[in-house]
Amino acid sequence: MATTQERRVQRVRHELRRRDVQVTRINPIGSGFVSLTFAGEALQDFTSLGFDDHIKFMFADADGETVRRDYTPRHFDPVSNELTVEFALHGDGQVSEWARNAKVGDNAIIGGPRGSMIVPMDYAWHLFISDETGLPAVSRRLEELPANSHAIVIAQVADAADQRKFAAQANVQVQWVQNADELIDAVVALQLPEGDGFAWGAGEASSMAKVRKILADDKGHSKQAMRVAAYWRHGASDFHEELSQPE
Repeated sequence: MATTQERRVQRVRHELRRRDVQVTRINPIGSGFVSLTFAGEALQDFTSLGFDDHIKFMFADADGETVRRDYTPRHFDPVSNELTVEFALHGDGQVSEWARNAKVGDNAIIGGPRGSMIVPMDYAWHLFISDETGLPAVSRRLEELPANSHAIVIAQVADAADQRKFAAQANVQVQWVQNADELIDAVVALQLPEGDGFAWGAGEASSMAKVRKILADDKGHSKQAMRVAAYWRHGASDFHEELSQPE
């Protein structure tokens, strides 16, 4: 098996395009999420190669102003040209409100992704640490990992009804926590498995900064085999920040 030094995360750039789409299907997920499927001729050459790719989701609010937020492409079907995106419904944000009230036929715009980070699948283990905002990426990656993979998930959801059963062929160990303090405690208590592994984290900015420090500084995990990102920050909108990623 290749070592961390021999593995290289592959980065692929994509042509940036704005695509007009319409809602075609609506599927609730637990109590706090909804899965919306979009279709449109503009999706004909859509590409998403990385499990944590980001698209810019855009729509016009009641005042005609364009609202923009980053979301993970949960699934794309190139045959039907349908793109599925999961939306968290917690809080009173503009996008959550839009998704909560979405109807078949509603219009939106998709931009990107600008590029993909392709992480090799042959690591000895894969670690995922996230709050609700990272669950679509975690779900997508677990579906992609081969059957001989070992994955560890530490996931934060405030409502137990949002704890989901992951579809995966891999051997997956899941620990659910209810708040940021429990998330950090779980990461501190975690003993990293033997062998080369890849660690991935996404969620609230201050929590993910602590996760990065624990993994890199306290546990000595290689920064070349780790990606930690802040998907949101208290008091900020349309926020995304990379805290640690392979060079």
